[in-house]
Amino acid sequence: MKAFGKILGLVLLGLLLIIVAAGFALTHLFDPNDYKDEIRQIARDKAHIELTLNGDIGWSLFPWLGLELHEASVATLVKPAEPFADLQMLGLSVRVLPLLRREVQMSDVRVEGLNLRLNRDKDGHGNWEDIGKVPVPAGATPPAATPGQPASEAPVAVENPPQPIRLDIDSLTVNNARVEYNDEQTGKQFSAESIQLSTGPVHDSTNIPVKATAFLGTNQPVLRVRTELTGELRIERALQRYKLEDMKLSGELAGDPLQGKTMTFSAQGQLLLDKAANIAEWTGIKISANQLRALGELKANDLDKTPQISGGISIAQFDLAKFVDSIGQKLPAMGDGSLSKVELVSRVAATPSSIAFDNINLKLDDSSFSGRIAVEDFAKQSLRAVLKADTFNVDRYLPPKSEKAANATQVRQAEVASTEADAMAGAGSTPLPDKPSKTAWSTERLLPVERLAKLDVDADLTFGQLTLDKLPIQNAALKATGQGGLLTLTNLSGELYNGGFEAKGTLDVRPSAPVLNLQTKLTRVPAEKILETQGKNPPVKGLVTLTSNVTSSGNSQQALIDTLNGNASFVINNGVLLNANLEQQLCKGIATLNRKTLSGEPRGKDTPFQELKGNLTLRNGVASNPDLKVRIPGMTVNGDGDIDLRVLGMDYRVGIIVEGDTSAMPDPACQVGDKFVGVEWPLRCRGPLELGAKACRVDNDRLGQVATKLAGDKLSEKIDEKLGDKVSPELKNALKGLFKR
Repeated sequence: MKAFGKILGLVLLGLLLIIVAAGFALTHLFDPNDYKDEIRQIARDKAHIELTLNGDIGWSLFPWLGLELHEASVATLVKPAEPFADLQMLGLSVRVLPLLRREVQMSDVRVEGLNLRLNRDKDGHGNWEDIGKVPVPAGATPPAATPGQPASEAPVAVENPPQPIRLDIDSLTVNNARVEYNDEQTGKQFSAESIQLSTGPVHDSTNIPVKATAFLGTNQPVLRVRTELTGELRIERALQRYKLEDMKLSGELAGDPLQGKTMTFSAQGQLLLDKAANIAEWTGIKISANQLRALGELKANDLDKTPQISGGISIAQFDLAKFVDSIGQKLPAMGDGSLSKVELVSRVAATPSSIAFDNINLKLDDSSFSGRIAVEDFAKQSLRAVLKADTFNVDRYLPPKSEKAANATQVRQAEVASTEADAMAGAGSTPLPDKPSKTAWSTERLLPVERLAKLDVDADLTFGQLTLDKLPIQNAALKATGQGGLLTLTNLSGELYNGGFEAKGTLDVRPSAPVLNLQTKLTRVPAEKILETQGKNPPVKGLVTLTSNVTSSGNSQQALIDTLNGNASFVINNGVLLNANLEQQLCKGIATLNRKTLSGEPRGKDTPFQELKGNLTLRNGVASNPDLKVRIPGMTVNGDGDIDLRVLGMDYRVGIIVEGDTSAMPDPACQVGDKFVGVEWPLRCRGPLELGAKACRVDNDRLGQVATKLAGDKLSEKIDEKLGDKVSPELKNALKGLFKR
């Protein structure tokens, strides 16, 4: 037995030596380069590709079946002269005996200088679509397909699926590879250059260390990205599950959109693709982009249908204004310090055509928002928002007034100030100021009509405190919708200085000139507070109640004012006409008819009133007010005039019925006798609207009519003596003519 074992061992050793010797002989005596033409033909017949071998073929037989290809290229049989891939060198080797057990045990796989070119022509056909196809000879008819069977496929017998081949590779290395894609239909180009890929041992159901670097680029827009990816890849083919654990992606982005600046980015986390369950996950997300830092998790379901993405995101506080500047972009002009503190926590739900942020907790500078924001359809830009905020100052995010508008405001304020200096009602001896004639409104384009026409929005916003145009609004609410160029303001309401306001209306941007329809209501809002917040000196104090229904059209402030039509009614209670002593003005008129001179200076500069009310009819920017009434202690005021909103001017004729000087120590010249009871004393108010009652004077033209009523013919006979030079010669002549009738 011992001898038999020895003999058997010698036999086996001999066979092994014979096999090794045969393999040595084959690899040294047989040169595959002599059979390049046969190899090309086999590639055409079996793989249906055009294989070009410009370099040498190296090979080994046992125990490794090794192969090296140099300077090779691959093209389709449809376009054999246009290779879509070439490489400098491909080297691999496989253990022979494991192949018999359907196991692939490979040593290092190396790919050098791979160049892959993908092209879609003007007809939308990609060159990769012809891989493996046999061209149809000219004039030949493609084989008819069996009914119910695709033309390119022949009926095949149903076989049991083969068992998966077991992979075992020591490592994979790709050096200096390049992939480019060109779309002739759109002119877009994408490229990945200097691709470097290296892996550790590749085994099924084990972690495979992976590292890859590349330079990515596009031409529309011009972008350049340097990327590096590391992680551990786990392939579980039996379960159809793939993981990339401890994934770290980092790089830099530059290009035209960044205006010469660079964005540094990174992303980390755990990636999972489970094809059997049709789910994908990205957990432990950590993202950074310059100053931006974010955490989160995302999960996608129904990958075989319409993917449904859900998860959460948390963005740490950062300076949004600086971030936008760091990537070469510009925000609209706004106040200093705006968007310097932004923080967001939200749930996310998305599909390929929509995205929604739910349970939002957004901190924006000094404001906090909660609610939901969604884009229901990317193609239609369907925006939906339901938000609630504690405080929000809109003014700090609005662009400042243009230099032209600011200069116009300064000029106008200077004009008003100059006019006001000459129009103090207390002095009352200066001429009436002229009605303004300069344009008070901007002609700059006001509305982004093109964007509004495409807007699809449904917004429901509430604010604990809202600052808008310097007005502190409490409990503000806004509900608005917009679709197809028609924007509807369902509700705009709030509390203002212990009063309130409501508004609703529509804006139609479908016509060439946008059409505005607006209904508003103010309830007991202090008039002076509104004017003071606009930087104006208020001519009146009091609680305003106003209702209006107006229409207008145009796309500038001036156009909207020039076409303003509608009606309004107003009441001001418990008010004061500031810097306007109407009682003193009337005393001057009474003193004139009493042939006396006031003995003292005005004792006050304001005129308090109980109520001021009237109705307005607006026609093309001019508001007619035929029924102005003011209730003032000791007098009643009636007015009839126009407010020209186009130039912010007024022209009123006012009649006042007075009791005279009702103070404890009345001025003797301002005593009202029986003959003055029920007499309406005339005033004329003309000038800038901002002056209010400060632009009112005794109407000498109508004072003569009062004199006629009081004195009749007797006054006519003595008019020169009684009035002297207190009125103009023209008025005296007119009075004489009246009294002689």
